[in-house]
Amino acid sequence: MKYTKSVEKWGVFELSCEGSSSGNPFTDHHITATFESGHERKTVAGFYDGDGVYKVRFMPSHEGIYHFNVTGNFSGESYCGEFTVTPPAPGNHGPVGVCRTFHFAYADGTPYYPFGTTCYVWELQSDELISQTLHTLKRSPFNKIRFCVFPKSYCYNSREPRSYPYEGTPVDGKSVNEDNVWDFGPGSEGNNWDFSRFNPEYFRHIEKCILELQQLGTEADIILFHPYDRWGFSTMNKEQNELYLQYVASRFSAYRNIWWSFANEYDFIGSKTEADWERFAEIICESDPYHHLRSIHNGVKFYDHSRPWITHCSIQRSPEGTTDWRGQYGKPIVLDEMQYEGNIPFAWGNISAQELVRRHWEALCRGGYGGHGETYVGENLWWAHGGELKGESPARIAFMRQILEAAPAGGLKPKAMEWDEICVVPEDETAEKESGYHLFYYGIHRPAFRWYHIDDENRYSVEVIDTWNMTITKIGEFAGRFRVDLPGREYMALRVKKCDSLFEFCKRNCPA
Repeated sequence: MKYTKSVEKWGVFELSCEGSSSGNPFTDHHITATFESGHERKTVAGFYDGDGVYKVRFMPSHEGIYHFNVTGNFSGESYCGEFTVTPPAPGNHGPVGVCRTFHFAYADGTPYYPFGTTCYVWELQSDELISQTLHTLKRSPFNKIRFCVFPKSYCYNSREPRSYPYEGTPVDGKSVNEDNVWDFGPGSEGNNWDFSRFNPEYFRHIEKCILELQQLGTEADIILFHPYDRWGFSTMNKEQNELYLQYVASRFSAYRNIWWSFANEYDFIGSKTEADWERFAEIICESDPYHHLRSIHNGVKFYDHSRPWITHCSIQRSPEGTTDWRGQYGKPIVLDEMQYEGNIPFAWGNISAQELVRRHWEALCRGGYGGHGETYVGENLWWAHGGELKGESPARIAFMRQILEAAPAGGLKPKAMEWDEICVVPEDETAEKESGYHLFYYGIHRPAFRWYHIDDENRYSVEVIDTWNMTITKIGEFAGRFRVDLPGREYMALRVKKCDSLFEFCKRNCPA
């Protein structure tokens, strides 16, 4: 047995044992370990990693000494041991969870605001392209990336992946008609897969990519199923699907930056019923002892996001309904797909940068979070392969992220003001009262001036924000009902904050 002797809190402890390779090790043998400290006791399923090696991974949530015992029919030996958990390294805040009903925070309490992007099969490209994607992400505002476990066959997704998740071979000479958005490929007939035998190298490579994302501080929003398939992975039977989910959960769950997205456009996968999705959720809930975030993404028809296993709403829509969805589901609203900045022939992939940025601000100022994607014609589309970003929206999304992170911590909620404007204030009522923070957004509207009234007791500092040109202009300080002259341009926002009292001003600016 080999195992990690020391690991940081919320890091990955790993043990490996030699065992039997007779029969089918993926189905005939199993390994399990129980971990205990003074604060925690968890039993975790392991997995077969090929070449006669079985592994168990564990993410400790407390510092100190942990003891473990290994059981299973993989070997005639019994194993036990202990390891030390050290404080988390800088930048390690633990896994992300739901906070204050509609928002997110890391396990240590640090707020997390999702600024996601979509790169469906970036991790299945060449080493050079993967490296370029990671370099781009490092310089981008995005702290979450959606991508698939299985390869994708769709318009602008015609290449074969670097490897395959199962033992076997694909049909030779398959291609995708890139002129037809609904062409999922010529079908899965002729593929020769053994769906009971995984290709461990395929999953090791994805794990390497997950860790590289973790080092960037980026959450890995992993899509478990999708309909865009020419290899037969979307039409596996019940037993094959369950084996796949158990294997993926045992391999990936210990990484703190994992989110589970059960599907991209679940309602386009005709081979799966609602009962199937509920069973898949049950398997992940049972197999993931850390209860990572869980969602399911729609094409046309929303899933019932009120189901208890769904932690947040992953939605494909324009953001105007965000406030209503908050009220309907009582969960965080993430608009993971609001159409993409680009110029491909299809309407979902050729909106302007201005429109995508507007949708991000609409989502924010209605109490939710927007998602990015980019689909410019070229050898590599970011939305599919990663690589380099070409568009104008990322810089504006970075500016919006700065605005949000400068707001009182904990997220923003919609507040009813005038009928023709949208406004958010701090979700926390105490923070709202103490800060007086209000953020208004006007989108495509171009008022020359507006009247405002927050209260009659306090003075407020007012700034005009040009969300496209990325400027902030202080207008002045006001009390009671006041008028603000605006530039009369599109994409304007207004930030209002309570002024310091005389005592607070002196305390902050005068020598002791």
